[in-house]
Amino acid sequence: MAEKVMKCGIKKQKGYLYFIDKKGDISRAKMARGGKKKKKKRR
Repeated sequence: MAEKVMKCGIKKQKGYLYFIDKKGDISRAKMARGGKKKKKKRR
């Protein structure tokens, strides 16, 4: 279970995932989103 240990005042931007990296720094990565389904063309 996760536990909040400290407030650091980071402003989150929409579309990014925030995490603690191996060095212990706060990092962010662009969140992957599902692609759009293509419609079939009528002949």
